[in-house]
Amino acid sequence: MSFAEIGLDLARTHIFGILNITPDSFSDGGNFLDPEQAILQAKKLKNEGADVIDVGGESTRPGAARISAQEELKRVLPVIEALSNENYLVSIDTTRAEVAEAAVIAGAKIVNDVSGGRSDPLMFKKVSELNVAYILMHWRAQSKQMDNLAIYKDVINEVAAEINSQIALALAAGIKKENLAIDPGLGFAKNPQHNWDILNNIDKIKNIGFPVLVGHSRKRFISELTPNHKDDMEYKDSVTAAITYQLALNGIWAVRVHQAKPNLAAISTANRLKPKL
Repeated sequence: MSFAEIGLDLARTHIFGILNITPDSFSDGGNFLDPEQAILQAKKLKNEGADVIDVGGESTRPGAARISAQEELKRVLPVIEALSNENYLVSIDTTRAEVAEAAVIAGAKIVNDVSGGRSDPLMFKKVSELNVAYILMHWRAQSKQMDNLAIYKDVINEVAAEINSQIALALAAGIKKENLAIDPGLGFAKNPQHNWDILNNIDKIKNIGFPVLVGHSRKRFISELTPNHKDDMEYKDSVTAAITYQLALNGIWAVRVHQAKPNLAAISTANRLKPKL
């Protein structure tokens, strides 16, 4: 099923609300590990403007240890089932084909794979069989290794080329073009300057020819923008919304954020202040 068919066309910038059902995510680990708390947070996100609830059960923060597929499923399935039963549009944030399949059976409509098909060799085939929307992110290695691979001569062109390589594999595996979106993977095997370079050249990612999702919320490069505020969550959320505003001006398809309300305000403002061509 394509993104347009599930209500996520290119007419505006959409909001993916982050729901981390983990004990160790970098900004909200442990807050929503209990299913009831997770469902309440999902409702808050939706009520404040999120179009999609992006449910993840495994932390991908730098240095995070992997968990088993069984643990990941235990965390996410009850929440996905409950939200889907209330007609929430849900994406599953996973790098495992096994988890993706179970989540889709439980009601998820989108597979958000931060590894872009590189972590699990069965992912592309499974997504093709499921015929679901799929977000392919730029990725080089698991969390414990990725910082060592933040080496580029030309970050924007190398990221674009690596995304294109994975797109070719995804299409060859049978994933439909209209079911595919891409994500430049801010913070994944990238240092702070790499992230700013990508944001400043986001049109080169758009020019690949697929809807673009950007996940910039509360990331390390935001913390390093003003060191005096690096542990200030309100400050990070303000910078996140400022970036969202610029992305909306640039016609980016979606943002993945921890808070819906300030980012909806940023998008709505950008829509009224778009520069004349």
